[in-house]
Amino acid sequence: MSLWEEAEKAAHADEELEGVIENVIFSNEQNGYSVCELDTGEELVTVVGIMPYINAGESIKARGKWETHNAYGKQFKIEYYEKQLPATKESIVKYLSSGMIKGVGAVTAKRIVEQFGDDTFDVIESHPEWLTDIKGINLKKAQEISDSFKSQFGVRSIMMFCRDFFGPATIMKIYKKWGSASVDTINQNPYCLCDEIYGIGFDKADRLAESIGFAKDSAFRIAAGIKYALSYNAMNNGHTYIPREKLITLVAELLSVDAELVEAPLASLEIAREVVTAEVKGRSCTFLTDYYDAEKYTVNKMALLDAACEKTSIDDIEYMINQIEIEEDVSYARLQRKAIIAAINNGVMILTGGPGTGKTTIIRAVIRIYERMGFSIALAAPTGRAAKRMSEATQCEAKTIHRLLDMEYLAGEKTKFRRNEYDLLDESVIIIDEASMVDSLLMAALLKAIKPGARLMIIGDADQLPSVGAGHVLCDLIDSDRFATVRLTEIFRQAQESRIITNAHAINNGELPVLTDKKGDFFYLSRENEADIIPTIVDLCRNRPPKTYGADFRDSIQVITPSHKGTAGTETLNASLQAVLNYRDGRKREKKFRNLIFREGDKVMQIKNNYEIEWERYDEKGSGIFNGDIGIIEAIDFATESMRINFDERVCQYEFGKLEELEHAYAITIHKSQGSEYPIVIMPLYRCSPRLLTRNLLYTAVTRAQRIVILVGTASVVQTMVENNRLAKRYTALREFLEKE
Repeated sequence: MSLWEEAEKAAHADEELEGVIENVIFSNEQNGYSVCELDTGEELVTVVGIMPYINAGESIKARGKWETHNAYGKQFKIEYYEKQLPATKESIVKYLSSGMIKGVGAVTAKRIVEQFGDDTFDVIESHPEWLTDIKGINLKKAQEISDSFKSQFGVRSIMMFCRDFFGPATIMKIYKKWGSASVDTINQNPYCLCDEIYGIGFDKADRLAESIGFAKDSAFRIAAGIKYALSYNAMNNGHTYIPREKLITLVAELLSVDAELVEAPLASLEIAREVVTAEVKGRSCTFLTDYYDAEKYTVNKMALLDAACEKTSIDDIEYMINQIEIEEDVSYARLQRKAIIAAINNGVMILTGGPGTGKTTIIRAVIRIYERMGFSIALAAPTGRAAKRMSEATQCEAKTIHRLLDMEYLAGEKTKFRRNEYDLLDESVIIIDEASMVDSLLMAALLKAIKPGARLMIIGDADQLPSVGAGHVLCDLIDSDRFATVRLTEIFRQAQESRIITNAHAINNGELPVLTDKKGDFFYLSRENEADIIPTIVDLCRNRPPKTYGADFRDSIQVITPSHKGTAGTETLNASLQAVLNYRDGRKREKKFRNLIFREGDKVMQIKNNYEIEWERYDEKGSGIFNGDIGIIEAIDFATESMRINFDERVCQYEFGKLEELEHAYAITIHKSQGSEYPIVIMPLYRCSPRLLTRNLLYTAVTRAQRIVILVGTASVVQTMVENNRLAKRYTALREFLEKE
């Protein structure tokens, strides 16, 4: 059965068109989406859809549906098409000499057709070496002609082969990777898709493998399953390793194979060093190589930085502290002075403490002293919002760690940082805030770029939720007792006036927060019936604070909730809040995706790291929108199948094919709020999974607020969360590696 017959059988469309491409109005090289004018011989028709490598002058046969677009009128949306090769010798010459085939001009085209006649296209595609019989064509040029011809037609086979499993943009990535060999490559080992193509996970590759009859006990499948199990647990559970025996059992259950079949592929991965097995706490444990190397490198580089630090006289540091106290009219507490001295006099220093304990005051003092000592300083934080807060608090420029390291992304490859061990940072002091969010891979990347002899100051609240990525870096560093560490415990007088801060510390100490104070900055609205929680939150977002503080204050409200699901999870809250805060008015364009409607003006969040998305901010250009970034949909363009989204002044064109990476952000989970602060935080209190009703989750939620916290729901949920000090176990080796160093 031909590709066209397969498409005809599979398609639900009921129309066909044939004609010549008159004009290509728009074409996206990344995903193949194009808008063209097609001359059918009777009329000029606008056709839209995935048509990679389409050119004016080509003949096509297309199947699809007629649509009437609100802005662009009647158009034909293609579901499948194929290029029609010219049949006569004259038309073949005209086609070859049109400029679409690299390396072939009018004279060469005529010579090829005179030599091979009706077999011309078969020779070009299958026997390019025969072209060397033509004057002016050597073997290299013959191959270039063949490759150019295949690029015009070869993509259709992979489009058909993968159409039930991947979207057009992903299929284009596959074709760009392997070209006309794509189908053969996948048939030999479909699990190569997991390793080679960004955005394809094990599940999708496994479904494709099953469809082509790939054996369930294949060594390729088991090896991919091992890496998937390790990767999944790193991304979703924060583990940098899994005990080896536990991993074998896990993979056997995941793949429905006997456990003994896992041993050989695991050994092969170890030999190839795609995974590393090492002893941790007396157990044989298996890491993905990147995580093992990251934790080992962190240990070695931090030890080097600490050992290479030149000591400064304590008396000199005390003198500079006294000078700053006089100039700034401040008086540092005992622990604050201790922290400042430790930061100046150690290669690595860790500062931890809750809100209101003076961390920012210490950072400002340390910056002043280092400036007097002639040191250059870099300030950074894991997220854009955290970096912005750091800048505002210190009055010094702060960057994201990714920007500090000059991140770049090359399609199909891992994230790369231009700043690394071969291109070190110039600064002599690196100060990192919100370090609880820094995962193992990012910490290692940062350390690679710090020059020997430089100082590293790490600041964060160890009682907040751990990083989204794998590792437990801040806590492991503190618990190892390997480096100078100061834990701030005193709440300063001004901070004591804030019920947000005093309640946060009460929660952290296992005490119930005060819920009865109606005059402060911490409010509790009792709603014993959980069905009343969402209407109350909707009313708060639409009416109450805006009436009190002004209409613009509505943009300062962030609803954060423990879960996606449940009575007041993000799914239900976002639907309710969108309906009142950005309702359908007939003027705003909108795009339906699965069960969501994205509308111009919507507040949205990126839910996975995507290093490929390009953005512009004033005169600056860059790439990468990351998990947790929040933006506003400014415009939706159906002609280019994209929307313009503003992520904190980084404006990007966001293709419809990436919409699975977006969700509404009127309400977000507490995990996603890490590293950010909002003027007003509203949090629902309702029954959900016990795993999410924990003390550190409540503590993190409360400490996200700058001015006001509003809890809505039942007081018993607060009590449950405060009493539940269960911390999710993470398998990490950093602490043990540090203690053995």
